Amino acid sequence: MSINDELLAQLGDPGIREIAGLLDTDTDTARQVVEAASGTIVGGLARSADNPDGAHALRAALDDHVDADPFTGDVASLERDGQSILGHVFGGEGTEQAAAGLSQFAGLDSNILMKLLPLLAPMVMSILANRASQQNMDAGAVADDLNKEQSAVPGDLEDLLGGLLGGIFGGGGTAIPHQTRTEPQDTEPQAAPGTSNPDW
Repeated sequence: MSINDELLAQLGDPGIREIAGLLDTDTDTARQVVEAASGTIVGGLARSADNPDGAHALRAALDDHVDADPFTGDVASLERDGQSILGHVFGGEGTEQAAAGLSQFAGLDSNILMKLLPLLAPMVMSILANRASQQNMDAGAVADDLNKEQSAVPGDLEDLLGGLLGGIFGGGGTAIPHQTRTEPQDTEPQAAPGTSNPDW
């Protein structure tokens, strides 16, 4: 079962209806948007794990999400965690680019997509974390799993996600350069678009 399939299963019909309400659209469209958004997040995680530093940082970060249950947690905590995840994966500008691309795909306001992405990111991380824990994956295995997830994207989303990720990270499938943390310890590190930050 793909991460997206697990995400939709855990959301269930009630969760999809809530997302449809947030997006002010019907449940079919909401389901398509969730699939596209989760594919974008998975793709970003895969790019983050393209190099050893990024893969090890991601694997370590997954340990913090094993016992989390973002499907029943409060929205405020979910948003904070999600914004942190998206900042590490895409950077602020990259997250805006992702929202803009999904907005064009779904015909929805990008500001609404900026609210949805932080809600979905911890859910994707939780599913991946539990999978990694249950299967005793190391950093390399997590990176391989994410690449398999990308290759399993439905054909109708392949071009969308390829264009989105290419626009954010540049190029096609190139390794993400290592970025050394230079921020003070009390600030939240933000990865620039197209780079992975090894400190989650």
